[in-house]
Amino acid sequence: MSSRMGAFPVWRERTTGIAPLDPALLARALDEAFGLATLGPAHGPNPRVGCVLLDGGNVIGRGTHRGAGSPHAEVEALADATARGWATRGSTVVVTLEPCAHTGRTGPCAAALVDAGVAHVICAARDPNPAAAGGATYLRAHGVDVVEDADPARARALNPAWWHAVTTGRPMVTVKTAATVDGRIAAADGTSRWITGPEARAHAHEVRARVDAIVVGTGTVYADDPMLSARPAGAPGGDGAHQPLRVVMGLRDIPSGARIRGEADLFRHLRTHDPAEVLAALAREEVRHVLVEGGGSVVAAFVRADLVDELHAYIAPMFLGAGTPVVADLGVGTLAHAPRWAVHEVRRLGACAWLRAERATTDEQEQ
Repeated sequence: MSSRMGAFPVWRERTTGIAPLDPALLARALDEAFGLATLGPAHGPNPRVGCVLLDGGNVIGRGTHRGAGSPHAEVEALADATARGWATRGSTVVVTLEPCAHTGRTGPCAAALVDAGVAHVICAARDPNPAAAGGATYLRAHGVDVVEDADPARARALNPAWWHAVTTGRPMVTVKTAATVDGRIAAADGTSRWITGPEARAHAHEVRARVDAIVVGTGTVYADDPMLSARPAGAPGGDGAHQPLRVVMGLRDIPSGARIRGEADLFRHLRTHDPAEVLAALAREEVRHVLVEGGGSVVAAFVRADLVDELHAYIAPMFLGAGTPVVADLGVGTLAHAPRWAVHEVRRLGACAWLRAERATTDEQEQ
């Protein structure tokens, strides 16, 4: 069981006098809360959060945060318990993130829990967002017992892009490449469809359905006229309707008939070559996760600026020997100066391979 049972006290309910809540029960409840959290969308400004409400050994309510503007997981769990005829006074809340203490699109969860009369709250991690943190302090001030950081590593792994964005002030950046073994994204005559196979392309669309924005350069728009949509709508990992923002960076005008303009409310043209300016503009729109798809000059700009947090590399088992390289010149003069990432996942997708790599730690860089 991944939850840390030692983090949980053995509590006896103050109001009902029922049997103690043992650590194993609380660990199972936290496991269920994490499962509920995964039902929420993997994109958007808010984190995925799950909540389980306990009355002794009984699960009396369950909640999932469904996205910005919808009830938070704690409020949904309270409503679920009430709808099922359970009283919430004296109950125990097990939730994957510290209940919020601010009023945004919805009211503060900490106040809702106090109003519901809960006795105990266990949260997997403190909220790293300074705008929303403080729920634990509020709960304690109103007589609620609180355990924090019951499983912080799993809480962070549940929402990597959101966590990155609220702690760094900029969106998480994933660079996607699709190239031959020798690193070419087009042949000498400019042909590029298709270097990767249908399985790899389907996977790439699943990734698009989980991000908030896709960034390309003006050169890619002129060369490929991409739509940059997640197809089909509702691909695995999406919510059935989500489409990412379609962002073009660069100074050249975008043709009025370009397919990327297909949905005007999703189209953004940022007239800059500076990746930091692009990320700052998208952060103002509460974008948490950016997928950079090229071309080579744009990828190089993000790498040179040290703004690449994750790599998705689709590799086709073919050689071209000449043609367009996957990335423009980085100015790396010697191997020791090459930027490095650490491989965390490798998968076969039809005839192609896919690997996911993250920023390498100092130890990983030295291996």
